Amino acid sequence: MSEIMSNAPVYYAVAQAQFNPVAAMAKYVEQIQDQLRRAGYSLFEPQQIMHLVVPEQGQGQPQKPEIEQTKAWLMTRSDRTSGFVLTPTGITYHTTHYQTHNEFIPQLLRGLAAVHEAVSLEHISRLGLRYLDAVLPRAGETIDQYLVGGLHGIDFNAPRQHAISETVFSTESGPLVSEGTLVVKVYQMTGPVGFPPDMLPAGLAMDPRFAVNHVPEHSVIDTDHYVAGQLPVEMGTLNEQLVSLHGAIKSVFSATTTDFARGAWA
Repeated sequence: MSEIMSNAPVYYAVAQAQFNPVAAMAKYVEQIQDQLRRAGYSLFEPQQIMHLVVPEQGQGQPQKPEIEQTKAWLMTRSDRTSGFVLTPTGITYHTTHYQTHNEFIPQLLRGLAAVHEAVSLEHISRLGLRYLDAVLPRAGETIDQYLVGGLHGIDFNAPRQHAISETVFSTESGPLVSEGTLVVKVYQMTGPVGFPPDMLPAGLAMDPRFAVNHVPEHSVIDTDHYVAGQLPVEMGTLNEQLVSLHGAIKSVFSATTTDFARGAWA
């Protein structure tokens, strides 16, 4: 995934930095938005984002999950191919028109630098990359030709509605955090290409190649690689950390897909 494929399977990519909470973020949004507007992210859309909070379960009465609202600010390109989502605790760069990590990673750092200049962040608490790849077999092909053995699901004499495989790895990373977490999920389903409920592309338009309503059985490879800790807000070393995270994603992508698949996407 470091070189441009003529038929690349990536249909959504996310890079995120979480930082020490800034309760007064709304005071600084105008300054941050102006910088990113000048960089080409001209659409500005304040939003309330709903998310599920699952409390830690201790002694006594079990605590029920709750729905909370978080203030967010979307700063998006006018063609809605990519943009930023800013909250009081983090900034996300996302795109539905991914090219290579050489263009992708610097955009997150551009947004993070704009935030840091405005609010003087103390540290980064979590840094991660996540990719969704659509495995869409062509006429006469099957998913099995694209995915390695072990990811084909259970064979049974009945129509399959969906199948899910999940593997979590501890990875070697660097230079700021030596151990990362890599989560790889492989979904098989029939229907339109979609998104996990925790990964909706707010404000973006889907690439027409993947925005089809009627597709045969297909697969989605969901790869999430992140590190956590107290990372210094130094763009050079954060870039190195992100490139390290991407390297493992590239390797596990090759371990998940076949030579046939990569030839079809080349």
